[in-house]
Amino acid sequence: MTTQMTKARAGEITTEMKQVASKEEVDVEFIRQGVAEGTIVIPANKNHQHLSPNGFGKGLATKINANFGTSEDYPNLNKELEKLKVAVKAGADAVMDLSTGGDINQTRKEILAMSELPLGTVPLYQATVEVLSADKAIVDLTVDDIFAVIEDQAQQGVDFITVHCGLTLETLRHLREEGRVTDIVSRGGSFMAGWMLHNGAENPLYEYYDRLLNIAYKHDVTLSLGDGLRPGSLADATDRSQIHELLILGELVDKAREAEVQVMVEGPGHVPYNQIETNMQLQKELCKDAPFYVLGPLVTDIALGYDHINAAIGGTLAATCGADFLCYVTPAEHIGLPSVEDVKEGVIATKIAAHAADVAKGLTQAKKKDRQMAQARKNLDWDRQIELAIDPQKAKESRVDHNQNLKEEDACTMCGSFCAMKIVEKAL
Repeated sequence: MTTQMTKARAGEITTEMKQVASKEEVDVEFIRQGVAEGTIVIPANKNHQHLSPNGFGKGLATKINANFGTSEDYPNLNKELEKLKVAVKAGADAVMDLSTGGDINQTRKEILAMSELPLGTVPLYQATVEVLSADKAIVDLTVDDIFAVIEDQAQQGVDFITVHCGLTLETLRHLREEGRVTDIVSRGGSFMAGWMLHNGAENPLYEYYDRLLNIAYKHDVTLSLGDGLRPGSLADATDRSQIHELLILGELVDKAREAEVQVMVEGPGHVPYNQIETNMQLQKELCKDAPFYVLGPLVTDIALGYDHINAAIGGTLAATCGADFLCYVTPAEHIGLPSVEDVKEGVIATKIAAHAADVAKGLTQAKKKDRQMAQARKNLDWDRQIELAIDPQKAKESRVDHNQNLKEEDACTMCGSFCAMKIVEKAL
């Protein structure tokens, strides 16, 4: 049994490394070295059939993730599979199944069968649902209950799992002493904190971290070290509790690398715009350039209904300053379960943020796309512009809807015969 990291450190170039290098248009040795050092991860569970692997990390294009999954109130599997199709079509690089309703195992099985994208989960969600289904309380979860679900999901083919290992009793002490406006907003973090405080016991994912590493190594599951104390409001950003958890995650990154387990780190959350760069620098320094997976960040608390734009603003700066993987936020964030259209809007907004950051970082692929679009606009080549658009379908529909009764087919109704491109072309 070996992982991508084991093979990379032995000098072996795997099929997955070759596929990632081809997508990124970089030398495969660059990928191998990054995986060996832990600055690049390739989530690729040995049991995930038909996977088209993607790389996340230093020197690669910024990737985006789309979340979906059933809930207690909406356990409709078909609707979630429709969201999966939309997310894939819109350009997501990975997906996460956060199901808490219906047949969770069947939902995950269907997703794995339908999608070639890397799949992530939060195993604690299923463990919690199962104990509640047995007419028990969350605090009745046993250590074996939690690890049984992790083992089952790994065996089924999940490529990366969010595990809230850095939320310790010491971290909770800081939270209680310092106080917060929004306390804990991470669902997994709240489950774990409640269990720890009720039982007066240490976080089992931290106390038995070696057990977790053994499962991850066996199936080559990438650990995504969750931020159970990510700030849920600007007032709580970059506080002692958040940073204490990050310090612990940095130590756990070292242990994972020693065990040759691929690992990345999750980050905030709600963060004022002027604190984003600091947050990115702290993570990269404390976690030794482990790939950084951030939610947003959201730069204001008042964008209810428009949080996909809110997150794109923060995500652009975060990725420019070092974040490698952006988790999308939909317009329904803070409102309810996202619709199919919300999923598409979230992916597109996050995709724009990722691309803008890649341009700022000077990535050749990103700059090439913008240059091609600029040339198509210069040539008034509408078909090519639509082809290059981040959402070709919407671009095509908008072109038709906004340009009825045009006098000149190659113009648009904004300028018509006064098109600057045409005027300058003639003058020059």
